[in-house]
Amino acid sequence: MKIYITDCDHNDIDIEKEVFEKAGFEVILKNAKTEDEVIEQCKDGEILIIQYAHITEKVMKNIPSLKFVVRYGVGVDTIDLKAATKHNIQVCNVPDYGMNEVADHAIALLMVLKRKIVLMNEYTKKEKWDYLKSVPIHRFSEETVGVVGLGRIGRCFAKRAHSLGFKVIGYDPYFKQTEETSYITPVSFDELVEKSDAISIHCPADNNLNLFNKEVFKKMKNSAVIINVARGGIINEKDLEEALKNKEISGAGIDCMSLEPMPVNSSIFKHDNFIVTPHMAWYSEEASHELKRKVAEESVRFANGEKVHYPVNNLD
Repeated sequence: MKIYITDCDHNDIDIEKEVFEKAGFEVILKNAKTEDEVIEQCKDGEILIIQYAHITEKVMKNIPSLKFVVRYGVGVDTIDLKAATKHNIQVCNVPDYGMNEVADHAIALLMVLKRKIVLMNEYTKKEKWDYLKSVPIHRFSEETVGVVGLGRIGRCFAKRAHSLGFKVIGYDPYFKQTEETSYITPVSFDELVEKSDAISIHCPADNNLNLFNKEVFKKMKNSAVIINVARGGIINEKDLEEALKNKEISGAGIDCMSLEPMPVNSSIFKHDNFIVTPHMAWYSEEASHELKRKVAEESVRFANGEKVHYPVNNLD
């Protein structure tokens, strides 16, 4: 089987190679991200492992041998799933490789924002030693965290927030409460927006673009903060900047943006109540190794005619 890694920004593919070699397959690393690059460099590919590459219907039509695509990560927004299903191409992802890391990162942003750590670090170093600049800060047990999206990562985050003493409410039309998640109070989206002292986003971008916009920010508490470790575009960033500038909300902690990488002179970066990290919530050495191993293992399962573990689309 012709197996290609279209593109990846990792230092090496040693883990992937080891998995494939044990299974008797060869994997070849390319540098193809655009449609035309993938078509040119992977024209006989049967299995594609992708990171940023766009796998559109044009790619599928021009690579008739293509049978399987798996992505390094959770999101598959660069793959035309409808076209893949039509062309009988199985698409998979790795939804469980960095759940704890993403939840931990969101918790870190939550604590930094609610305790005003970044603000006070800068103020103390550059202005003076005076806690009054941080006023007001409230006890976690007196505040409510709203979780938008209660899948694997959302539930991991909610559990951590609950253990810190926050009251946890959540919005997810597919969420079914169990004894294990009894501390999460399901609410409507509007109720979550109005009641939360902090909102953490853990939903997919599909059908949720611009979910948080100027109208929503106006409904939030002026003291509330928002966290996005899910996908860029769920928050309308122009509206977010206006909300921060007009003090409609207290702050934002963002790991995913609609344009990545964001230029360092981006106007939103100038706000001292805006904290940003470069789409790194997923990262730990352990998560990175797990991701690399799992994309290779999923590919081997497909190549051997075995049932895949993480199908995104359903083939008849």
